[in-house]
Amino acid sequence: MQKAYIQTFGCQMNGYDSQWMKEILLEEGYDITDEVKEAGLVLINTCSVRENPENKVYSLLGRLNRLKRQKPGMIIGVGGCVAQQEGEAILKRESSVNMVFGTDCFFQLPEMIKQVKEGKRVVYTDWLERHRKIQNFIPDEKIESARIEGNKAMIAITKGCDNFCSFCIVPTTRGRLVSREAENIIAEAQSLIKKGVKEILLLGQNVNSYQTHQFSFAGLLKSVADLEGLTRLRFTSPHPNDWDNGLTDLMASHPKICNQIHLPIQAGSDRILELMRRGHTVMEYLDKVNYIKTKIPSISFSTDIIVGFPGETDDEFEKTLEILRAVRYSHVYAFKYSSRPGTKAAEMENPLTEEIKQERLSKLILLQEKIQEDLFSQLIGTKQTVLIDNAHPKENGTMNGRTDSNIPISIPETDLTSGELAEVFITRKKQYSLVGRLVRRLPH
Repeated sequence: MQKAYIQTFGCQMNGYDSQWMKEILLEEGYDITDEVKEAGLVLINTCSVRENPENKVYSLLGRLNRLKRQKPGMIIGVGGCVAQQEGEAILKRESSVNMVFGTDCFFQLPEMIKQVKEGKRVVYTDWLERHRKIQNFIPDEKIESARIEGNKAMIAITKGCDNFCSFCIVPTTRGRLVSREAENIIAEAQSLIKKGVKEILLLGQNVNSYQTHQFSFAGLLKSVADLEGLTRLRFTSPHPNDWDNGLTDLMASHPKICNQIHLPIQAGSDRILELMRRGHTVMEYLDKVNYIKTKIPSISFSTDIIVGFPGETDDEFEKTLEILRAVRYSHVYAFKYSSRPGTKAAEMENPLTEEIKQERLSKLILLQEKIQEDLFSQLIGTKQTVLIDNAHPKENGTMNGRTDSNIPISIPETDLTSGELAEVFITRKKQYSLVGRLVRRLPH
């Protein structure tokens, strides 16, 4: 059997696309391997949101070039955001690469592989139709055949973005926003539930901008949450501009919609937010957060933050730290600003030095670690509902799971199995997780 290796960089949307690539290759008779040296086909699903993941891609290609000299028949494909952005330039730069395919083209993998085996080097970066705002970018005929591992799954409901934040390259690499037909999404959710999925994550670059003729995001969220057999429903990432109190009220009233929101703030200064073209102020963001906390006291927030945006002053960075103290996020994805070609921010003056950006990032991480430690400490001695994911990779007899608020929990000395729902008494904390003991199994 032919073997294929898939390396994924970047966001959850890239992870979702890689799952479909795997499914397509399985249908084509490939066996998926975790060992790149065993593979006759290597696919790299790339990210270009920041410079570092892009650099990792070219570093990996350098290593693969040496491996290919030992295995001349190896096929190397580069897909995803870097591929969409660079296209044919990748073939010119990397002689070992056989095919380049963009973010709309992975369902054409069989055709590409066939052409490569005929001796061609190919580039597929054409967009699917973007003149329509509604598009079923996952074909109906693929939904039922998809294979599932574990009890959790992702479903992409939107693709692309119309916000054009000044630092972000997503509209260039993922295209303009399109929403997927609700019937198509619900059919995929029902298929996943039949295959044993207990928790679904609705996915999109700007997930709550979802809109079709029949459904708003709130309507879709409720329809999926109402499906029989589903235990939990999450979504990511919403944009603060598209968040309203009606969404909060829906979350508060529906037991299957998890009490956890990833709500990117990016910066704590109104001036920087304006330069970022985020479209909201700090106060508008905090007003929404405070309403959510009032309606859902057990809510857990996470966020994205960029430090060192061009021209950011010390005082403006301190305002970002004030946001952390005010909201008290359970998790923060923090990054140094990285200039991306083609974005408005790349043309801005007063870039900060790497030293300043690193100093600010370190300070922010230190504060967030203290906040997280305090939040975790408050959970010791409480009972939490945990959905069991899998066995701990290093501790025999220990199972891992997550709370409704997405806090990771380890339960030692238990016979719980993947997919079970359990009440767990929290006994202690680790650096990034909690440990508890089983109180009782729960129906679901």
